[in-house]
Amino acid sequence: MKVVLATHNPHKVAEFQQIVAQARPDLEVVGYDGPEPVEDGVTFAENALIKARAAATHTGLPALADDSGICVDVLGGSPGVFSAYWAGQKKDAGANLALLLDQLRDIADPHRTAHFTSTIALVMPDGREQVVEGRWPGRLSHEASGGGGFGYDPIFIPDGQPHGEERTVGDFSAEEKQSQSHRARAFAELLPVLAAL
Repeated sequence: MKVVLATHNPHKVAEFQQIVAQARPDLEVVGYDGPEPVEDGVTFAENALIKARAAATHTGLPALADDSGICVDVLGGSPGVFSAYWAGQKKDAGANLALLLDQLRDIADPHRTAHFTSTIALVMPDGREQVVEGRWPGRLSHEASGGGGFGYDPIFIPDGQPHGEERTVGDFSAEEKQSQSHRARAFAELLPVLAAL
């Protein structure tokens, strides 16, 4: 069965395809080529639903949409829903990361706690909707590390690494990230719903 992922971001499509292939190999995640709706929600859930509804309407397929971001405790949960635009309207990942590091420049390690949040909406062509959330706790490094991942991955150090390691997600293999990430955690919450399709 085909499910459309409501994003034009090829990194997200590839990541979802890997996550879904491990959990539900009978589902085929396809990219979305329709118009991008205006994401004017003020929560991850609102924006995920906006995107999933648009994709389901445009394609006639069940649609998944992820709205995600990094939430920094000392910044009151920001960038949050504004993660992709933190440094301006161009969705410049490098500028976003540099600005966040600059804002936290004088913040000591104990206060650099953060988490990635992924909210996934599933919208069926018949109007049924489901929203789930996954969180990946950790803290932020003082500089970028590793060539893997995308967005804020090179500065995010997840909690619970073995042997006291302090690698960023940028240092993770794709398989490590897919098995632990906020998207994988949210998708695990969605599996019972998908099983009923």
